[in-house]
Amino acid sequence: MPAPFHHHRNTTTVFFFFFFLFHLFFHIHALTPGSSLSVENTNDILLSPNGLFTAGFHKVGDNAYCFAIWFSNHPSTTVVWMANRDQPVNGKHSKLSLIKDGNLVLTDAGQYNIWSTQTKSNSSLQLQLHNTGNLILHERGNPIWQSFDQPTDTLLPNQPLTKNRQLVSSRSSSNYSSGFYKLFFDVDCVLRLSYDIPETTMYTIFWPDPGLLSWEVGRFQYSNTRRAVLDSDGRFDSTDGFGFLSADLGNGPQRMMKMDVDGNLRVYSLVEEEWVVQWQAVSHPCRIHGICGQNSLCTYSQDSGRACTCLHGYKMVNPKDWSYGCEPDFKICRPEDEDFVELRYVEFYSYDIRYHENYTLGACKNDCLHDCTCKGFQFGYDDEVGTNYCYIKTSLYNGYQMGFYNSMFIKLPKTFVSSFHQKPMNKSTFHCSDPTVTPIIRLYEKEQDNKVLRFLLILGCTVGFIEIICIVFFWIKTRKSSVITDQMYSPAATPFRKFTYRELKQASCNFSDEIGRGGASVVYKGRLADNRIAAIKKLKNANHQNEDEFQAEISTIGRLNHMNLIETWGYCAEGKHRLIVYEYMENGSLAENLRVGKLDWNTMLDIVKGTAKGLAYLHEECLEWVLHCDVKPHNILLDGNYNPKVADFGLSKVLDRGDIKKSRFSTIRGTRGYMAPEWVFKLPITSKVDVFSYGVVVLEMITGRGPGGKKQTTDENGETEPGVVDWVRDRVRELDGSGLGSWVEDIVNGSVSGEFDRTGMKNLVRIALQCTEDDMEVRPTMSQVVHMLFHPEND
Repeated sequence: MPAPFHHHRNTTTVFFFFFFLFHLFFHIHALTPGSSLSVENTNDILLSPNGLFTAGFHKVGDNAYCFAIWFSNHPSTTVVWMANRDQPVNGKHSKLSLIKDGNLVLTDAGQYNIWSTQTKSNSSLQLQLHNTGNLILHERGNPIWQSFDQPTDTLLPNQPLTKNRQLVSSRSSSNYSSGFYKLFFDVDCVLRLSYDIPETTMYTIFWPDPGLLSWEVGRFQYSNTRRAVLDSDGRFDSTDGFGFLSADLGNGPQRMMKMDVDGNLRVYSLVEEEWVVQWQAVSHPCRIHGICGQNSLCTYSQDSGRACTCLHGYKMVNPKDWSYGCEPDFKICRPEDEDFVELRYVEFYSYDIRYHENYTLGACKNDCLHDCTCKGFQFGYDDEVGTNYCYIKTSLYNGYQMGFYNSMFIKLPKTFVSSFHQKPMNKSTFHCSDPTVTPIIRLYEKEQDNKVLRFLLILGCTVGFIEIICIVFFWIKTRKSSVITDQMYSPAATPFRKFTYRELKQASCNFSDEIGRGGASVVYKGRLADNRIAAIKKLKNANHQNEDEFQAEISTIGRLNHMNLIETWGYCAEGKHRLIVYEYMENGSLAENLRVGKLDWNTMLDIVKGTAKGLAYLHEECLEWVLHCDVKPHNILLDGNYNPKVADFGLSKVLDRGDIKKSRFSTIRGTRGYMAPEWVFKLPITSKVDVFSYGVVVLEMITGRGPGGKKQTTDENGETEPGVVDWVRDRVRELDGSGLGSWVEDIVNGSVSGEFDRTGMKNLVRIALQCTEDDMEVRPTMSQVVHMLFHPEND
């Protein structure tokens, strides 16, 4: 709530005036070609002429820094822009340099260029921080790059948000990396807020109200331009017709619009050295999608605020982070052993796979019980039609309590149902009221006499003199310490680091515990110095690979982060030794589990979906275009909960996204039986080779047969048999439409442990056969495969 101005604000303003006046004389005002800012020198910063903004290296973790812009005069640093929020640099030897060819480059630990403006110019260049907070690279006075064109989570006054720009929230208040919430112009030119579902390619819109049409919320679709801006007076206007006035409308306070970590869009004003909310997009915090993750319930009251709880029968995935939601504490799909618990005045928005009108409660329960993908259903009464309805749901996201009658029925094992006791809910605590804004009261006092100003002037000069002494002392001490260099590059913002060969030899007990072997490597189990259990891969015949090339490729692996990709913890490159350190997977590879045949239907389906999501991330979501080139069961590992993680993807191929002309390989890569026809016919290699291999793996899981290859395996009579792809196609072609309707059972033939969903299995076979088409243009992309797996009803 805004507080009134007091007497000391005048003295604070005068003090900051002298403080920044001093800094203007002792800090860098512009960066010119050949010059740089160093992470180790705290005085290497750029100041705006008015002293309001500072640009420099901002600490984001232990020995981890980002190049950022922040408000200079705010006690707790308020960052408004970051160049490398998702990839912090080391606190040693990292620099921001303006190269003589016109490129502004951020170098990590003096080794890797991790960010640049990708500009070129031979003319007179200058990098300056302007009074608006805009960092601009000038060429003879004309901007060729500016930070206003690449916003992170904040819009400053008069900074436009346009078609190709978006605000992305930070991961948390202490983690500046990209989060899950975005403000952007949608394809219909409407300004929206969305929630990106973690570890998937999907997102949901939650503002403006997705239950209303655009014109019902005062928005205009398909306008000629897409532009929104907050002006200096606190007035916001957007080309889709949306606009508002800040509660403290008028010229004066410093303002910013921020995409906050909780998914709400807010406008702040700086009042008495505190950021005060003057407007926010969503008044009810539980209406923000994903705020408590999946399988959870968001509750809110004006007295206690917002709270997240796991649904009955579920437990938190990460006790420190609600965005990961909750996971089931059970695993079952047998109608006779399941029942429902009722949550009154509760709604779970979206993820409906079916809608039934004029259905009884019993009919809705029966539908959900006989569908393994159904997690529960929404049941209510439609006043306009005068009938009951139910929405069958495949996921439980965006759950919240509300003030009108509605019930959510959650499917659980009967043992959990019997232990459930619903607490009574006071409906009065669930109403949504518009936020009240207390007006700012400004108290103006008489100007201070000249004696006060003279005292402040003397005080400012004294402080400046003391700071000069401190700077000189620090400079002398820095010069002495700079002789000692730190050879170890290990930013603590990420577990990825460079190991010594001695460390890994000791961790693996002299490479004694072998857990895997391939044609190009041997994998050993080891315990690192921090007690993490690791898989240490020792590459064979790797001494021919250039160390710089190996480190650059390994660095790419270390930057990839997805729940369905094996996490790489580090590497070793000493002399002829090349080793890679991964997280250890308790349940081994998919190949080992297929051999013992212990995977049930639900586990197998989870592995199929998780593997698809991991490959989709490699192909379409990470910064580089990574092709795996050797997708097979041996390279799909399973953790303690049988969650799949794709391995051995890093040392395959990193390409320029979309440049198909460069997708030529000097040698054939992959494993026979899983390789796409493009390898044989020497066609351009694209991500579709991984799609083909993925389809073969899925068919292998379904049938229990090895991949073989076309006319490759031989039966006991000496006659050739088709590989798994042709074998499945033949069975479907022979039995589909014959009236027997038994091709699913014929194909599965006991390879899946226990019962399985016949409809789901047919869909899985159809997708796998699509993936293994000879014509790569006919095959879907991995993101399309993910969509088909999670939304079979839409295909």
